[in-house]
Amino acid sequence: MANLLRDAQFGFRLLKRRPGFATVAVLALALGIGANTAIFSVIYSTLLEPMPYPDPGKIVVVWSKIQGNRNGVSAGDYLDWKNQSHSFEGLTAWTGQSFNLSTSSQPEQVDGRLVSPGFFSVTFGTPPMMGRDFLPEDGEVGKDHVLLITHALWQRRFGGDPKILGQQVRVNGESYTVVGVLPPGAYDRLDEQIFAPLSFKPEQLNHDFHWLLVAGRLKPGVTIGQAQADMNIVTQHIAEAYPKSNKSWSSSVEPLQNDFFGRDAQNELWLMMGAVVFVLLVACANVANLLLARGMARQKEIAVRASSGASRGELFSQFLTESLTLAAVGGVLGVALAWAMLKALMATMPPYTLPSEADVRVSLPVLGFTIAATMLSGVLFGVAPAWHASSLNLNEVLKEGGRSTSGSSRNKLRRALVVIEFSLALTLLTGAGLAIHTFWNLRQVDLGIRKDHVLTFSLPVPNGKLTQPEQINGFYKQLIDKIEALPGVESASASTGLPLEGTNFGMPFTIAGKPVADNSSRPGAGFQMTTPGYYSTYGIQMVKGRAFTEQDTAGGAHVAMVNENFVKKFLGDADPLTERILVEQLIPGVTKLGPPIEWQIIGVFHNVKNGNLRNGNFAEIDVPFWQSPWPQAAISVRTFNDPAGMSKSLAAVVQSMDSDLPISDVRTMDEILERDLSGDRFATTLLGTFAAVALILAAMGIYGVMAFAVAQRTHEIGLRMALGAVPSRVLGLIVKEGMLLTGIGLALGLAGSYLVGRAMKAELYGIGSIDPLVFGAVAAVLVASALLACYVPARRAMRVDPMVALRYE
Repeated sequence: MANLLRDAQFGFRLLKRRPGFATVAVLALALGIGANTAIFSVIYSTLLEPMPYPDPGKIVVVWSKIQGNRNGVSAGDYLDWKNQSHSFEGLTAWTGQSFNLSTSSQPEQVDGRLVSPGFFSVTFGTPPMMGRDFLPEDGEVGKDHVLLITHALWQRRFGGDPKILGQQVRVNGESYTVVGVLPPGAYDRLDEQIFAPLSFKPEQLNHDFHWLLVAGRLKPGVTIGQAQADMNIVTQHIAEAYPKSNKSWSSSVEPLQNDFFGRDAQNELWLMMGAVVFVLLVACANVANLLLARGMARQKEIAVRASSGASRGELFSQFLTESLTLAAVGGVLGVALAWAMLKALMATMPPYTLPSEADVRVSLPVLGFTIAATMLSGVLFGVAPAWHASSLNLNEVLKEGGRSTSGSSRNKLRRALVVIEFSLALTLLTGAGLAIHTFWNLRQVDLGIRKDHVLTFSLPVPNGKLTQPEQINGFYKQLIDKIEALPGVESASASTGLPLEGTNFGMPFTIAGKPVADNSSRPGAGFQMTTPGYYSTYGIQMVKGRAFTEQDTAGGAHVAMVNENFVKKFLGDADPLTERILVEQLIPGVTKLGPPIEWQIIGVFHNVKNGNLRNGNFAEIDVPFWQSPWPQAAISVRTFNDPAGMSKSLAAVVQSMDSDLPISDVRTMDEILERDLSGDRFATTLLGTFAAVALILAAMGIYGVMAFAVAQRTHEIGLRMALGAVPSRVLGLIVKEGMLLTGIGLALGLAGSYLVGRAMKAELYGIGSIDPLVFGAVAAVLVASALLACYVPARRAMRVDPMVALRYE
């Protein structure tokens, strides 16, 4: 231990003596270690850290399953699961709900949930910070006007009032009592901020309408496999009792952790981790090169120490300890850098990218990872210089003017490290290039609409507010008329979905004349209700037939339009205008499907991107809003001028019709598109930043090698010039050597680029795993960087004075 401390102190003194070397090495390491720490903080908090609930491994999500796909749960299924299963301490359900909160003159739309009693205390084991959880009687119709609110909403809208419990607040035009405030933390990171009891009306107790999510807590000693076996028996009994609705339906019991965090999103995090590991490896190679170069200047010191009795092991230990000391300094600075990087990362990350349970921070396990990464880095870049230092030929070194034979091997190793740097940089740059090309392709996607001069907003009409079709149609016809009467408005429409946002409904259907024996095997498509102005507002092109008109009313023949994908997937060569489709009726305010309605296809419209820019195979059915009205709708307005300037006028129109109804999600279509692209933009920017850092480090590496080579060959260069070599030939000699290293690095990096392309395959759009355009562009950037890095020392070599050089050493 004493020897280690002595070697460490000696290492610190050496760093102080050479501040230039220390600064470059420490900064390179700090960048690599800081980036690794920041990204690992996200990965640990999201994928590895236990969720912030008591005994989180016991919390599961139970899904309905059909044709291998997860689905929501019907109210009838949920209650039967709860009564018949034996594996859970409790099963609770929830569904999304929009609340219009009126605590001031201007109502506010707040996202929330309807949750069954016991949701917080039993399933998640986190009782409210103040007040109580919902009681069983709160889940009865008529007794459900109580609320739980998040700590963040309590602070923001109620000023942290300690007397909030028992207060009456106006929600959805009715009075509710606040009975609890949830603890700060994970719930504050949810989009939903208000929670009300889930109660079932008689018409909701069916097995057809799948609208709930279900979670449960396993009993002590019960495994997920045992719970799944139990649920298999339960779902089989339900299918036998209700064959019409439940035949072919099953269930899936899954751990809560990351169950709502998609596999693609998880893969993106691991790809980012791989990228920063590459940055750290490049930094280590760079520092190893610097140490090897510095070792050349310490050969006589090493030889003297060896001749004084120092063993090879002691010399190896000394140099390795110096490297670990350097790594420790870089690690300390890297942690500080990681903290700043993490702040910037979370500030620029699109909202709701990570699960709400993820509390991203530099925690103790993350610091443990950082320490391990720091020590490993010190070993990685310190072993080679330490080995070379301990294997010097003392006789050669001690000769005046002698050149150690190890210098040749040392130079070979330095060149090998540069090759490794370039191959790693090429791999990382290729990943960034693929991400950039994908982002470019996504921006060029045919959206199927004109997105300019369009403003959208939604109307969170409370359940029970508009219940009859005549009420709904009257409200929206009047609203559209008032909006279209505003100065600057070209057209307006109502719809249950929006382009890019999704159709809101997905419905199974049957083509008339082609019945199926099992309803659960029917295909599905996006289902949307629109007013006639929807297609002109968005400039959607008709491919065949006609669009809806004001004559397609509730009393007229039921008509529908489908997109090109629907025709291609389900109708084949048949004339779509001769086909009819049967879809169960959606009844406003009722969570139960009505009898099938036969819709005659009257038109085919150009594909419109919905929900996912990458999905080019989305089939869609549109029906007239007036023939299938729905209380909650989105409004789209095409303006002559800047659409964003219309928001106040539109809010005033809505307020004039209902003072308790806010407008929410007010955005232009340009803003919606940018939001949809925000995840890809963030990942591309992050990957590009890491690749740029790796490129700079690699360029610094080749610059260092070539500069050192020029210094070592000063005598040779002077001799060549004295014998008549022109400066341009000397320039070519140095640049050729550097470009040879670059070429070898490019060749080796090709294999890494292929592997990166394979790993990113699921994230790419419009390109293959091997993209010649990307590889060519990346190779050109690397070659240009290497050329510049070689040119500077080569220019210095051109200016060598032959007489001075001949006297060199």
